[in-house]
Amino acid sequence: MLKNTGHHFLWLIPLMTGIALLYRFNIINFKIPWVPVSVIGTAVAFYVGFKNNQSYDRLWEARKIWGGIVNDSRAWGMMVDGFITNLFTASKLTEAEIHEIKRRLIYRHIAWLYAHRSQLLVSTSWEHINQSGIHVRRAKRYQNKFGVGLIDDSETRNHLEEFLQPDERERLINNANTATQIINEQSRDLTNLRGQEVIDDFRHVEMENVLRTMYELQGKNERIKKFPLPRQYANMSRYFIGIFIAFLPFSMVPEMINVGQLGFWLSVLVVSLIGWIYIAMELVGDYSENPFSGMPSDIPMLSLCRIIEIDLREMLNETDLPPNIKAKNGVLM
Repeated sequence: MLKNTGHHFLWLIPLMTGIALLYRFNIINFKIPWVPVSVIGTAVAFYVGFKNNQSYDRLWEARKIWGGIVNDSRAWGMMVDGFITNLFTASKLTEAEIHEIKRRLIYRHIAWLYAHRSQLLVSTSWEHINQSGIHVRRAKRYQNKFGVGLIDDSETRNHLEEFLQPDERERLINNANTATQIINEQSRDLTNLRGQEVIDDFRHVEMENVLRTMYELQGKNERIKKFPLPRQYANMSRYFIGIFIAFLPFSMVPEMINVGQLGFWLSVLVVSLIGWIYIAMELVGDYSENPFSGMPSDIPMLSLCRIIEIDLREMLNETDLPPNIKAKNGVLM
């Protein structure tokens, strides 16, 4: 917390000390009544609280969506493993041919997972990394030390090369929305399998329903990514906090300074602490509203993708599996 917000003490404490000295040496002696300042503080607290609630709702909704992706991905693997058989085929397929069909459908789904994650990490104009001044510098530092910068090259390899067949990869990678086209490729494959009587109509429909659910989950994530928290809530709260902090010392410092020498230093400490608390609340909401921005507060998409990959590849009886993603610097990406 201090690493992320403690630098605000560098201007809060000197500012409050300067105002306290002005009162101490009777350079100024006016006092703002506490009642209007407390009303402003209460209103700002409600406003910031509302913003934080909405930011958390966006974060938690994104986590629930990815939970749905985990569940439906396992359902997809189960259907591929259970439905792709010789039960309906006129000319029987070999075990190797059946396994290759299963592998193709499951690997293509894993490619969709990583493609969807990569697309969600493409920054938008309102995210911190595309702002100016201190915001972009702080965002780059967060990304490098606590965000996507924690992931080494072996974990950010081109998953499309690994899980898509060469002809598919060349055809799909240049699309505007690669993840969407990968799911559509799955649907085309199922249609071909139905034509070959590898699956019957019922199984075809059931597997298509899972693909439709994947489109729904992908669209929900894209809605969060491409529609920001409305700017009147995202930006106005910081201005209101600035107004509150500007009025606060002219009400609290003269009241506490009358206590004596100890009151002088307490006034500096208490007013700075109150200002920092409001700023910290604002920053918590500010960095929670975009759950796909490569920051430490992101949804751990890479970890979830890896969990799904391991589960699905185990359904293919594979044993050479990648390890789970582990937290680094206290952050799971």
